[in-house]
Amino acid sequence: MILRELAKVKVIVLDVDGVLTDGRVFVTETGEQLRDFFVKDGYAMQLAIKSGLPLWVISGGTSESVRFRLQGLGLQEIHIGVGDKRQKLEELLTVYQADWEDLLYVGDDIPDFDVMRSVGVPVCPADAVEEIKAISKYVSPFVGGRGAVRDIIEKVLKLQGKWSVSSEVKSV
Repeated sequence: MILRELAKVKVIVLDVDGVLTDGRVFVTETGEQLRDFFVKDGYAMQLAIKSGLPLWVISGGTSESVRFRLQGLGLQEIHIGVGDKRQKLEELLTVYQADWEDLLYVGDDIPDFDVMRSVGVPVCPADAVEEIKAISKYVSPFVGGRGAVRDIIEKVLKLQGKWSVSSEVKSV
């Protein structure tokens, strides 16, 4: 059942903290907040974009370094500092003329709960909170910031016949 649903995904929506990162925030002496991204997740994200599978990022965090990293991977829809993720998704669905059922959403914690109940395919990393795991159709065996995004994107692209082992995607 989940394989059929993954094959129909038209857009992947990602949270940042706990999904693209392991959820830790390093704070420098000057107050700058740093996050750690996983290169294998970045590779899969680039491949998804090259394959025509849109990736949207919606985060409550406000770090411009996150935007910088994601723009470097080729993402166009990067929304940080979002208080109401559901409202932001409604706006994007209108702009792109897509439906809630078209979306796969990767979340890990309570701020993702309402949005995940609305999308066609809610999924999460292995270390998501129990409430999120309970509503997810797929729980990756990988944790956030350490391969969960790669695992999910790879599955979707393989089922859609878009996974490639060429070296066309730049090093991340």
